[in-house]
Amino acid sequence: MKAKPRKTRDRRFVDESVYDAALERMRHLYARFDRVVVSFSGGKDSTVVLQLALDVARELGRLPLEAHFYDEECISPDTEAYAERVCAWPDIALTWWCVPIKHRNACSRQQPYWYCWNPDEREMWVRPLPAAGVVSMPGFVKGMMIPDCSQLPFLGSAQTVAMLRGIRTQESLRRLRMTTMTQVDNYIHQSPNSRNLWLCDPIYDWTFEDVWVAPSRFGWDYNRQYDRFEAMGLNHMQQRVCPPFGEEPLGLLHTWAICYPELWHRMIARVPGAATAARYALTDLYGHHLKAPPDGLTWRAWTWRVLDLYGEPWRSRVALSLRTAIGEHQRKTMRPISESEPDPLSGVCWRVLAQMALKGDFKNRKIGSLVQQAHKTQDRLGLTLDEVIALEQDNDGTRY
Repeated sequence: MKAKPRKTRDRRFVDESVYDAALERMRHLYARFDRVVVSFSGGKDSTVVLQLALDVARELGRLPLEAHFYDEECISPDTEAYAERVCAWPDIALTWWCVPIKHRNACSRQQPYWYCWNPDEREMWVRPLPAAGVVSMPGFVKGMMIPDCSQLPFLGSAQTVAMLRGIRTQESLRRLRMTTMTQVDNYIHQSPNSRNLWLCDPIYDWTFEDVWVAPSRFGWDYNRQYDRFEAMGLNHMQQRVCPPFGEEPLGLLHTWAICYPELWHRMIARVPGAATAARYALTDLYGHHLKAPPDGLTWRAWTWRVLDLYGEPWRSRVALSLRTAIGEHQRKTMRPISESEPDPLSGVCWRVLAQMALKGDFKNRKIGSLVQQAHKTQDRLGLTLDEVIALEQDNDGTRY
């Protein structure tokens, strides 16, 4: 097999702080777009974006700064209090959306989604509707997720809109690849759902340390939920303000019972499987650091048995993720899929596929991490990527 030429773009280091670079990007966005809107979550990254955008808006006379906050109902009292403080700032025009967004529920295979602020389940809401909450959005249809409806507030307008996000490339290889696809304005991406909306990541090159230092250095307000995380001894990579029931944050679901016991009692009544997940998310039951399949099964047999635990239409959705991963393997190599060692070129093995089945991987996050699995195997074997590609030339052509 002839090795294909690879397109690489190495990082370029410049003699400029990330703070100054982010301010320059903000000024560029204000010059290029008619409207600049901050997507505010209450987390540390969106806090940095909000404050930087506010500084530039003041500098350019573009106040008030627009911000959109999607209230996901199961948020902490600290996050709600922080959003209320931001909403009260005279230089910020915050729209507080409380619409029935569809959210992932990795706690349950039978009900893998739940809907915040569902009007049909009003008696089960974990919090009263906020005073500033907006409950209707033109064009919104129940079942939409945030990426599906984020462009709706701007429909019918001829203005170009820059939606500012707190996306950083340090957090995932997928985000790094997205940023390196272009060399000019690599932090600006046109929304796939709208012709006049651009998704902009002005702090893409900030590190965890940068984000944590900035509020202290500049005296910014922040979400006090992080103080609780710090008191619990969580490391900074674990301290995330996000929907608690998704596949990635599931391992820290138990912290809600410790930090917010009164809210937690309402949360476990609100979302199916939450109490079970809080207790067992870090065990084999949810695929956490699974070392061996049960009952003497092979990883391959266990993968298909787990798939059968899902009801339709979810079984078909998980099966699609598995087929996509297997297809990627077949596209890259002629080697059969190993039981437990990720392939050095595709990153696929039946152990990884079993973990995908256990977690559901409805957002295809695990598929995006297969490249990292491949790199780990290359490191263990002491091979470079070019050497792994060269091995394909000696393959006998047998797939399975």
